[in-house]
Amino acid sequence: MIKSFAMKKSKAEARPRVVVIGAGAMGSITVRDLVETAPPEFEIVVADFNEKAAKALAKSFKRKVEGVFVNATDVNGTAKVLSGAFAVITAVQHQFNLFIMQAALKAGAHYCDLGGLFHYTRKQLKLHNQFKKAGLTAVLGIGAAPGVVNVLARSAADTMEKVYEVHVKVGNIDRTVGRPSNPLGTSYSIQTILEEATTPAALFTNGKFTFVEAMSGSEETHYPAPVGVRRPHYTIHSEVATLPLSYKSKGIRECSFRIAFGDELEDRLRFVRALGLTSEKPLKVGRGKDAVNVVPRQVLFAMLAQQPKLSWNGKPDEYEILRVVVRGIRKGVAVEETVDCHTPGIPAWNMGVDVDTGCPPSIAVQMMYRGEISERGVLPPEVAIPADPFFRELAKRRMTVKREVRTLGAARKSA
Repeated sequence: MIKSFAMKKSKAEARPRVVVIGAGAMGSITVRDLVETAPPEFEIVVADFNEKAAKALAKSFKRKVEGVFVNATDVNGTAKVLSGAFAVITAVQHQFNLFIMQAALKAGAHYCDLGGLFHYTRKQLKLHNQFKKAGLTAVLGIGAAPGVVNVLARSAADTMEKVYEVHVKVGNIDRTVGRPSNPLGTSYSIQTILEEATTPAALFTNGKFTFVEAMSGSEETHYPAPVGVRRPHYTIHSEVATLPLSYKSKGIRECSFRIAFGDELEDRLRFVRALGLTSEKPLKVGRGKDAVNVVPRQVLFAMLAQQPKLSWNGKPDEYEILRVVVRGIRKGVAVEETVDCHTPGIPAWNMGVDVDTGCPPSIAVQMMYRGEISERGVLPPEVAIPADPFFRELAKRRMTVKREVRTLGAARKSA
């Protein structure tokens, strides 16, 4: 059983080992955050199926980082990699989350991930009793969204006697000049982006879960400068899987998630979807004995994998606002509180707004180490993570929280 690090540390606990699984775009940011901000006693390991990539990432830092091989689908093998670890952070496709959670249980390690696109998150929540019995904490979805937005919601909801609505709306702007991109250029996993663009989006409305068409429900939203007006739309996301459960006792009736992809990316996603290239249904190609069945989405992935990797030495000029709107009753008055997290990136690291996804799991593990996250079991961020210390850590990474409260009138059920 892992002891609280707020208590006196044993000799073994004095050098906590943190394993980041995934040496890709988000995992690289998480490792960078640990390198830059974690106490010197932390031992940092990056693990990936591509051992060469893990070792290359590890060697790119002045601070000692170990790079190792891991096959996330091999629970016993992953548990060996996690042996003696204080915590594991998974920055890989959400389909691997359950395997890694089982390995964390075997190894006695705390756990964090970047989300499970609703359906996997619901499966992961079923491991709550096992983690609690083991004295371990698993925080599900502690990136930007899910993650930061869940804690934004908590910061408002905790001050309300009743919470009737929670709506997440993410918008950003990219003013970077000269950066090349591939046909579906995005720093996030293209597999995840395609799932968001095609899988029916979860909604919680009138007190019940339902699903609507992906990328529907566009809503004109005004963000502070420099983002301006964007039109975020519904996509499948984990916030809707947990926020209605967390605020059930306060009477929640509505919960939604919307995100505005970049204009160019959104147009291209809608185009490939309209052509049927995102379909997972086999398609017969050719005639007679030469006919073969192909899966359009697999063909699309293969074509994207063949795109040349484009080098670029410039600096990103991006800005993202993670917004949560919470409506409820505070001191007998119906209110609407809008909480925004502003993310301009971290120029010193030559990183743009992706830091709001890659840094939070590092923050969460360090909060566990300090005893600021102490509840055990499988928990969403709005339950596990206290807002004030978390926001202080965001501020150290140039992410600032701003809020606006609007009075809606006498107490009422919703607005």
